[in-house]
Amino acid sequence: MVSALAALLDPVEQSQAQLVIDVYPSQDNPTNQTLWIFSGNSSANDSFSTRTSSANSIYSHRDTWRFASNGNLYDANNPSRQILALSPLFSSSNTADRDSVLSRIPGGGKTNITFASSATNTPMITIGSGNQTISHFFMDNDSLGDALGIRTSSSLSYAQNEASSWVGAGIINKPIGDFHAGTFNRAGTHPWFGNVRTIVHSQVIPEPKEYALIFGLFALGFVFFHRRRMQKKRQQATAS
Repeated sequence: MVSALAALLDPVEQSQAQLVIDVYPSQDNPTNQTLWIFSGNSSANDSFSTRTSSANSIYSHRDTWRFASNGNLYDANNPSRQILALSPLFSSSNTADRDSVLSRIPGGGKTNITFASSATNTPMITIGSGNQTISHFFMDNDSLGDALGIRTSSSLSYAQNEASSWVGAGIINKPIGDFHAGTFNRAGTHPWFGNVRTIVHSQVIPEPKEYALIFGLFALGFVFFHRRRMQKKRQQATAS
């Protein structure tokens, strides 16, 4: 119970030195979909280019990464060189997910978790002066370890040491139960466009009403305990 409550109350982990992906169950369709939110920045380790969804569905360090030794990202329905479409959140029909993110940008009034205003954008990666829409994910599970990568709407070339960043949010048709919850870092020093951290959250983005319910139960329990205690004291006083 304590660990579950802590998971609800902890803010989203962010890093200025890394590209970050936060993964949540979809509130609109939690049994079939997940919400992916992009943030952070880094720098390219070498000169390459990203691939599009029409490219061969094989691993390449140009746009894909494997995870460190503890990086068992996939828990069920392990993908095999699978490419999944990433639908921009703000052009989808996922109204509960969309409203939840919108209300948490600065000034949105919900402070338990705050997303940058760029989370309202279509998923987009920027490297140097170029940028492309992140349109798909590549997912793979094999003997070398779990892999995750992006595919862009058009190929995006980049040079070593160029600044990189990504923003936006999207939906994929793969449920949260297919992933292990936790924080997963990119393994090794393979050429790529930056350091990446993937954070899988087992709970949907908590709503204020959930916090009200939790703290309301605590308050009710405190009142009940206090009344029982006072009643017991009165009984002891009467007996004496």
